[in-house]
Amino acid sequence: MLDKIPIAPKLLTKAKERPKFQFENDPGFVKIDHANENEVDRIAQCMAGRSIFITGGTGFLGKVLVEKLLRSCGDLKKIYLLVRPKKGKSPEERIREILSNVLFDKVKQQHQLDWIFTKIQLVAGDILEPELGISPQDLEILRNEVSLVVHCAATVRFDEPLRRAVFINVRGTKYCLDLASSFKKLDLFWYISTTYCHVHIKHLFEKPYDPPADPHSIISMCEMLSDKDMAAVEKKIMGDIPNSYSYTKSLAEALVVERFNKMPTGILRPSIVVPVWQEPLRGWTDNINGPTGLLIGAGKGVIRTMYCRESGNGDFLPVDLAVNGILVATWRYLAKELEPLDPPVIHMCSANEIKISWKEIVDMGRWVVENRIPLNGAAWYPGGSMKSNIYLHWIAMILFHWLPALFVDFILVLIRYPPVLIRVQKRITKGLDVIGYYANGSWKFDNSKVVAIRKLMNNRERLTYCIEKIEFDLIDYFTDCLMCARRLILKMPDETIPAARRHMKILWCVDKLFKFICLFTFGYYLYQCLFVGLFSHSSGDNLYNSTNLTSAT
Repeated sequence: MLDKIPIAPKLLTKAKERPKFQFENDPGFVKIDHANENEVDRIAQCMAGRSIFITGGTGFLGKVLVEKLLRSCGDLKKIYLLVRPKKGKSPEERIREILSNVLFDKVKQQHQLDWIFTKIQLVAGDILEPELGISPQDLEILRNEVSLVVHCAATVRFDEPLRRAVFINVRGTKYCLDLASSFKKLDLFWYISTTYCHVHIKHLFEKPYDPPADPHSIISMCEMLSDKDMAAVEKKIMGDIPNSYSYTKSLAEALVVERFNKMPTGILRPSIVVPVWQEPLRGWTDNINGPTGLLIGAGKGVIRTMYCRESGNGDFLPVDLAVNGILVATWRYLAKELEPLDPPVIHMCSANEIKISWKEIVDMGRWVVENRIPLNGAAWYPGGSMKSNIYLHWIAMILFHWLPALFVDFILVLIRYPPVLIRVQKRITKGLDVIGYYANGSWKFDNSKVVAIRKLMNNRERLTYCIEKIEFDLIDYFTDCLMCARRLILKMPDETIPAARRHMKILWCVDKLFKFICLFTFGYYLYQCLFVGLFSHSSGDNLYNSTNLTSAT
């Protein structure tokens, strides 16, 4: 990823010490570096000849899943991708647009484009419509061909209005289940949920849980009420659940559980999905959700505070491991020689194997920005700190987020430019509120089924579909994540890195000068109040006493 990019060992005159992070000792970990030539890839064999229907195939997880299927399971028959119709573009143009992403470069090195076109077929439709809005002709093909469904489509916005989140995440899942139940060759329907779907349960096991409400009643309510009416009562409906994402995911799970004894269904719960760790391109992402957004915000100097317990840790899972987990779980479910999964609920998470505290994430991210990959257009030198006290956090928000934003926007208005930073700060504040809930909470996720599945895999499968803890350098991983975000999301050419370094040096000097002026001003004010004022008061008292003494005499 970075082989052609000259990375300076230090950005400033003296680089800060590289943060250290050590994985906890795991006596059960055995590093696999080779496979026996006689070993068979049973996961690829399981996928061979199958037609797979994927919703959300153009999303973050979906793209990586499609890429992995093409690269490692080339004997599959067809991948049907549900995509919303786009006027003016043919299905072939849409496929070319998807494949133009750098994520698919490795596949295109292995196979010709003509071969890829024979494997992928777009199906025009919409998750919001009955039968997903698919044409009768395409429906007939799916009903006769598809044996595996992976339902990834969802809104992952935590601040999504409840009514829309219900239509996408809950009713959309119902539509998918209804459609899949008519597939003549259906062997398995996977619903991609999240380990954070039942946030009121602090230790989550691989089993179904009761939903916070009846999903059918909630769907009916959303269909009857308007957006305005639902907005007025959504907080009362959700109760203690902090956001519409977790709420609707738990409702959707209940719909899947209803079908457990009626059709072959299962639930996969990945934790917080983060950029690619290993393949096909380390650090790749197509969004700024989660830690990537924190890295960019802190790197640009606009995030100066975060409400979080330093010792708290999140459960992060690289997207390629999540995709590997989907494929391995599919083989485990369909393998006739193995005992059935009961219940068919699997957690894909780092659990107790890899623990990274929020403080370590912030420290490593800041070191990478300061010493390796600076960002263009930084507003201030990266700094700030995490606050475990909510009042200190809000004081820092006012002083270092809102007041500078107001000042800059005021200057912009004076010179007849539209204000920018207030709008940015509103989004940052909303994002930090969401992160704050999870960063200050504590959850444990059991992953005993994945641990058991690992023992069933041979070395070839463990290398090709890694679902276990592998020791790697987190600093290098963060560097690749930020470089990918810089190139692919922020659209910053590599040629601008030297200029960004120079700009960061200037900001470092300005930051030190500003802090010196603030400290000097505070010290001078303190001196005036305590010493000069006290001396003047003492002199006044002496003069008053002398006057009284003279008068008395």
